[in-house]
Amino acid sequence: MSHLQIEAERALNRLHAAPGFVDHRAERARNRLHAEPAPARIIEVGEIAAGIAVPEPGGVRFFSSNRDFDLLDGAVFRSVEQAARAARDRFRHRIGARESRLQAV
Repeated sequence: MSHLQIEAERALNRLHAAPGFVDHRAERARNRLHAEPAPARIIEVGEIAAGIAVPEPGGVRFFSSNRDFDLLDGAVFRSVEQAARAARDRFRHRIGARESRLQAV
């Protein structure tokens, strides 16, 4: 076999060889659709667990864990901080309503 035939055969073998190893995790990391989602956050007001903020496209959805915060259940906020602020405001409103009922009696 001549040197040219050997080189031609090697070139054909390279063309038909199986593709190299692909690191699928690295490929997925580059694809934003497969990026790890942000974790859900627990929102506490004082010592009370108000609920959790679960990331979703466009912000976070609030799920209440206490009846005082049921009005906010299912609401979508732009950020966890905005959801926490709404929970604190709701708590202040509920405490104010309880105090006014106590004073009226």
